[in-house]
Amino acid sequence: MRALKFLVVAMGVLIVAGTVTLVVLLVQRAGGGKSAASLPAASLNLPAGSRILGLAGAGDHFAVHVQRPDGERILLLEPRSGRVVGEVLPQAPAAATVPVR
Repeated sequence: MRALKFLVVAMGVLIVAGTVTLVVLLVQRAGGGKSAASLPAASLNLPAGSRILGLAGAGDHFAVHVQRPDGERILLLEPRSGRVVGEVLPQAPAAATVPVR
């Protein structure tokens, strides 16, 4: 008889714990948790006179289009740390060939 009482109490505790866990998970997934898409504060260390022209998602990175005094470029940022992991420079235009007569 004691064993039966113990099992009933233990199963009641498990039901309550499971219900609480289910409610917590539902609240987190409904928007109560931390947003995963936020970009941490980051310093790009851009020279004076620079402007940010645009921002876009690029796979699992963020692409920042920057206009600097020495030309435009695209910086790739890692979302979790906010650090620059790559840089895309524009290709120099090909030299125009002029036929010589």
